[in-house]
Amino acid sequence: MSEIELPTLVEEIADPLTTSGRALGRDPFDALADLDSFEEQLDQLEARHADSPVVQHRVRKPSVQQAAIAKPTAEQAAIEMVTAKPLAVAKATAKAVLATQSTTDQAAARSEDALPSRDNLARLSQRRWSTTPPLAEIELPPAKGLADRLLNTDERRVLAALAHLVEGDAPYDRFGYSPEAMKTAFPLFHALYRFYFRVRSEGHEHIPGEGPVVLAGNHGGLLPFDAAMAIIDVALHTDPPRLVRAVVDRWAGTLPWVNIFYARVGQIVGTRENFAKLLDDGQLLLVFPEGIDGMRKTIAHRYRLQKFRVGFIEHALRSHTPIVPVAFIGSDDQSPILFDIKPLARRLGVPVAPITPTFPWLGPLGLLPYPVSYRIVYGEPLRYHERFGPEAADDSRLVRYLANQVRRTVQLLIDRNRK
Repeated sequence: MSEIELPTLVEEIADPLTTSGRALGRDPFDALADLDSFEEQLDQLEARHADSPVVQHRVRKPSVQQAAIAKPTAEQAAIEMVTAKPLAVAKATAKAVLATQSTTDQAAARSEDALPSRDNLARLSQRRWSTTPPLAEIELPPAKGLADRLLNTDERRVLAALAHLVEGDAPYDRFGYSPEAMKTAFPLFHALYRFYFRVRSEGHEHIPGEGPVVLAGNHGGLLPFDAAMAIIDVALHTDPPRLVRAVVDRWAGTLPWVNIFYARVGQIVGTRENFAKLLDDGQLLLVFPEGIDGMRKTIAHRYRLQKFRVGFIEHALRSHTPIVPVAFIGSDDQSPILFDIKPLARRLGVPVAPITPTFPWLGPLGLLPYPVSYRIVYGEPLRYHERFGPEAADDSRLVRYLANQVRRTVQLLIDRNRK
């Protein structure tokens, strides 16, 4: 490295230093810090200000082209601003500027050194995951209240295990889930699960026991009872119990009282931020990639999947998350839609204006689902993240292709289990 000479005028310190193999415009303070200590630089500045002689060194002058391209840095501008001030002020200001730069560089270096290796990413992620204890480790308190009397011991253990998702004495977690609200709502939906919809399910072994998971299924019915049945089913058939976080449409998040109820039983509004945070937290998400189009299918298009949205594919790739296809048999039969008056729906600001055999003839009661038998089938996990990696989330054509593949898989599950 060539020797550096401090110029006579303080402004010349801001000139770019030209060294072999370095880009134009490099911060000259980096080179000065390597050649001289900070105190020596200040001593030379003080000597120059007092017109006292100092040892001169040869300096390589920049070319005209280099001087035109280079731009002064923040540190250089600070020194230029204080050259007209008394030396004591200039010295203190320059020292603060260089000290700040040094602290920033050291912090950046420590941050880079602290980054985990690729091999440790999965292990570090598991430490952040929200988990529940196995049912065998749950110690139940004495039953009290109507909810406890309506549930058996195993069901109470499930609710007690899910309560561990909330830390400490907080009433609900950072996503709004409340164990007390779930305990109140569980007996009603469990009764619907057992006696009204008579749910049968299979394939629970395909649901990973921990870590982030995306359940992707078909959507049907005017009211989201398919999601409610999935929540009950997964909680009763996994050990440790897992809470299904159904991703609801943003329109539902605007409904008074309904949005609060959804949040308190663990459901979330489908924003990218919520999706990414829950997967980073190791949660189990249920998505209906058809969106509203799946809910407003007419009777002629029952169990024919509509176009899938692709957001869940992008998040699954970036977060190294498997996708479990799910088939819901019965949801398209609970409220068969004869006609959908779309102009009326747009005028009312609702996603669908249906005509069913019972609605609007019976008023709001016509929206209640028929007592059809439900069947839920979980397919083998699709681990696209292992084949393509997180960078594939930026390839729109590949993401669309993978979404179509998930759609075909769910459609096959539906067709095989309807027979």
